[in-house]
This record gives sequence, C-alpha cells and structure tokens, in this order.
Amino acid sequence: MLPVTRASNAPTMQGTGDTTQAADTGAARRPMNARGLYALTGPQPRPEPGRTPLRGDLAHIALAGRYFVPHYAVPQPRTVMPGGARLMAGTGEGADELCTLIEGESFEVLEVSGGWAWGCLSLEGPVGYIRVDRLEQLP
Repeated sequence: MLPVTRASNAPTMQGTGDTTQAADTGAARRPMNARGLYALTGPQPRPEPGRTPLRGDLAHIALAGRYFVPHYAVPQPRTVMPGGARLMAGTGEGADELCTLIEGESFEVLEVSGGWAWGCLSLEGPVGYIRVDRLEQLP
C-alpha cells in the first residue's frame, strides 16, 4: 500500500495577499486574503492528458495546492526491469501504448491496483500505467 495524503482544504488557485509569520512556530504562514486562504476565481484549465500526474481521484503530492482531488500520493520510485516496459494509457485490452520505457529508467509509482502501477516519469510526464512485474524497487 502506498502512502496517501487526504486533502482537507486543497484549492484550485494559488493564494494572494500578504505572508505573515506564525507566532507559535516561526514558520511563514500561507498567503491570506480577505476571503480566506485562497481565492477561488473560477475553473482552471485542464492539463494535457498524459502530461500531468493528475486524475479525478488522485494526484502527485507536488500538485497539492494547484489542483483539488480527494487524495494526494507521495511517489514511490521504481526502476524499469531489463527488457523495458510499455507505458499504457489505461489498463484494458484496447489501451493505447504511450511509449516504451528503457531498462534502468526510474518510474514514480502513485498507485498500484490489479497488477498495474499508475504513475509518471516526472511531474511533466509522461503519465500512464505499467505492469507491476516490469518494475523493481530501488535499492
């Protein structure tokens, strides 16, 4: 099971306003404005499919604060095994192959289900599914 962080109040917009110091910890607080922590000014443009590790139910932890989803996952790096691995758009029989990953490449796993790992090469993509048996743990 991969660690998952639940969203409590994750917004879809960046905050605006002044940054203040937290009295109890000395750490900088998040920007505040008159309406609260963030200004929600409307829908955000959808990222290009296959380029951002974002689904309706799950996103890469680095996207917290930029996109609202119920869960955020900390990536678990895995190495592509000898012979490479096909990165697929989905897990079904008719899923398109997005690209082939070469042996030794690092793949950031965000979810494992039914023998498939969903994740990305980096925050910029590509994003897709790989058979779990084509990945090994990093030492």
